[in-house]
Parts: sequence; C-alpha cells; structure tokens
Amino acid sequence: MDNSRIHQVQLIATALAASAATAGIIASYNAYTRRAKRKDLNEEVLRSVQSKGSNFNFQKLLNPQPSQNEPSISNPSTHTGHIYDEELIREQLARNYAFFGEEGMKKIRSGTVVVIGCGGVGSWAAVMLARSGVSKIRLVDFDYVTLSSLNRHATALLEDVGTPKVKCVERTLKSVAKWVEVDARVDVWRKEKGGDLLEGVDWVIDAIDNIQTKVDLLKYCSDNSIKVFASMGAGAKCDPTRVQISDISYTIYDPLARSVRRRLRLLGVSSGIPVVYSTEVPGDVKLLPLDEEEFKKGPVKELGVFDDFRVRILPVLGPLPSIFGLHIATYILCELAGKPIMNPLPIKGRRKLYERLWKDLLHREEKLSGHTLNRIPLDEDDIALIFEDIHRGRSVLPPHEVPIKPVLVRWDLSRPLTLDNCVVMEEKDMVKHMKAWREWLESIDTKVAPFSPAGIWGNEVEVVVAKRAREIKKVQEWIA
Repeated sequence: MDNSRIHQVQLIATALAASAATAGIIASYNAYTRRAKRKDLNEEVLRSVQSKGSNFNFQKLLNPQPSQNEPSISNPSTHTGHIYDEELIREQLARNYAFFGEEGMKKIRSGTVVVIGCGGVGSWAAVMLARSGVSKIRLVDFDYVTLSSLNRHATALLEDVGTPKVKCVERTLKSVAKWVEVDARVDVWRKEKGGDLLEGVDWVIDAIDNIQTKVDLLKYCSDNSIKVFASMGAGAKCDPTRVQISDISYTIYDPLARSVRRRLRLLGVSSGIPVVYSTEVPGDVKLLPLDEEEFKKGPVKELGVFDDFRVRILPVLGPLPSIFGLHIATYILCELAGKPIMNPLPIKGRRKLYERLWKDLLHREEKLSGHTLNRIPLDEDDIALIFEDIHRGRSVLPPHEVPIKPVLVRWDLSRPLTLDNCVVMEEKDMVKHMKAWREWLESIDTKVAPFSPAGIWGNEVEVVVAKRAREIKKVQEWIA
C-alpha cells in the first residue's frame, strides 16, 4: 500500500473517531441536560412540599440550608407565565400518548373545556382532564368550600374552607400540570349572558345542582351546537355498578334525569345530550333536615346559596360524585382524541327489553278490559323500575329465578294496574295466573269470595309482594 493510500485511510479513521467523539459529547450533553431538568423539577416539587408541610418527611431529601442565591419557590398557581419544557410534558403524559397516539394527544392538548359547577363531580372531572393533557380549562362556580364539602371534593383541603371552590381547583391543576391555562370564575352561569362563558370551547361540563339552570344550560348548548355533557344525580346513591353513560333520552328512573328530560322535551330538545347517571333507586335515605326559616321562604323543592339556586340538601356518599366526574372526563377525552365511546354497554338491548315488556303488558290489559287501549298507567321507566330495581330481574315466585321469558302482570287482577300491583313472572306462570282469574270470574262465588292470588301461589308469595309494595312506596315518596 503506497503512502498516499495509507494517508487517506488515516484521515478517514481520524474523521470517524472525531464523529464518534462528537456524537458522544452531544449524547452526554443531552443526557446531562435531561438529568439537570429532572433534578431541578424534583427539587422544586420537594421545596414546594416542604413549604406546605408533609406527612411523608420529604423534607429530609432537601438541603436544610439552601443557598442564598437559590430562587424562592412560591405556590405553583402563581406561575402563570411559566414556560414548561415540552420534553417534560411529553414524559408526564407518556401513558396518554401511548393510548391515544400522537394525533389524538395533539387534539386533546389543543382542547378547551368549561366546567360549570366545581363541586364533588366537576372538581374530579377538571382534575383528570388536566392530568390527561387538556391545556385550557375554565372553571365556573359561585360556591365556597364548606366543611361538608371535604367528603367528596377532589382538591379542597381543610384550610380551603371559606374560599371559592374554583380557586382551590385552580391551585391543584397548576400544581399538577404547570402548562395548563386555568380561567377560574367565581360566577354563575345564566342564560341571559350564556355566551360569555362558553365562547370558543370544545366541550361544556354541566355539573350544576339547580334543575332550572341545568335545563337552561343544556337548552342553550343544544340551540348553539355546543357540545355538552351533563351530570345527573349522584346524591343518595351507593352502588357504583349502576353508574353509566347514555343519551339523556335513554335515562332510566333517575328522578333528576327524568325531571330534566321532561323539561327539555317541552323546550324541543329530546335527545343528543350525553349524561352520566345511576339507575339505582335510593334505599333508606332521607333528605337532610332543614331549619324552619328555610320553609318560610317558600316551596322547599330547591335549596342553595342564591334565592333561585335552592336545591334540597341530599345525603352524599363521597366516592359516588368522583365516579360521576371520572366518567365525564373519560368520555370527553375520548371524544377530543377522535376515539369516541360507541354505544355504552349498559343501554344496549335493555331499552328493547322494556319496550317488549310494556307492549306485552298493554296487550294483556286490553284483553282484560275488552277494548283497545292506547296507553296504560305505567310507562317504560316504570317498567324498568319494577323489573330491575324492585324485582331485581327475577320472578316473584319462589325460588325467584331469572325468567327465561319474563313478563309483567297484575298481581291482584281485581284491582287496577299500579306500580305496586304489578309483578314479574315467567310466561308459563303468567298463563296459570290468568287462567285462575278467568275461572274465578266464571265461578258462582265471585260475589261471595274475592279473588285471592295467595290462593294460587301461597301466603309466602303474598308476603314477598307486600314487601315489594313497601319498597315502591318509599321510591314514590322519594321522587314526590
């Protein structure tokens, strides 16, 4: 090999070595920069914990005597102009990026959501939207934190009692996600100035307690093509398995949902609004007692801070409002990302079942009356209540099995059809029940001995029916 070729090989080797060294330096610098950023963030978090106090002794990880040149760390909510490193944002949202992908997260991070009502439901929805990447959140609520708020509120602390709910939610959002833009309004949404708080938003969360304001908001959003998700009643509920998402037109026996649905129908809105609600019928719970002064103010159907924000005070089990809020946040995140939740499972097929049970009952009542009927005293919501909540989808007859072909039938055929005089049976048992009625009508004892279902099925079943009737009475008292 001649000297010139050897020299070329040496130059190439030198160039490769230099390139490798440069790449190593760049990689080392990037790694150092990344470590430095994470170290700074970690120290900032720890100093914030130290300034607020902690039960976990995080303070021991810090230098007990920081340098005089060290910048002071204030409440994260004051960092309104803080520029947060994109690399750290993506690391914090890594699991969300893995789920929704680059394009989905781009949509989520550019989304704007307004949360109207920042209590037990709205606060949880707001927190999870911020944790999941939504960068612009407006909080609207006129109310203040009370001691009783602490059993269900997502962000309120003991020291927050007496402060606006939106402010303690804002503090937490900025503590968790420094890049989020929070617009906290201690205000009330009113239809007269509806657009002021809703302009340019992608989604509105309705977590309002007052029925009329809720209806006004949903009507306004519907008329102005603003996407809105509404929370129905979480009070006096305890069964998380009954919480579900559906269109408002499919809601089943939730007193608040029924009232809102009926009012919206009168205003021309029958569907198109997703809601979270519970099909659970409240058990042995009562409205909290009120001072005599409250009754003097007028009809005590609604109670609250303002004269027209008066909602009757309900007992609330803390986890249930949070479950409602998490349902809302999940639904909106999927919608923003372009991966909507299609046909939530609980409503698939059930409405058809209630329709079939209702039509079957209607035909049976027509045969009993001897003429065509356009309606019966029970609607499909009542059918759902009887079948799902009162009889738990089981036959009234021992051993109370799940019917292969369930039907509803009047228990005492000598009395009118009512909620407490309607039971679930297997179809073949219903045939026997109706046959016994016809035989009684044809007998000579109709004027002497009254018709007795217990004579067909026994006193044990009569006791069960009476128990179910008492349960229905409690439900009727609750929604009255």
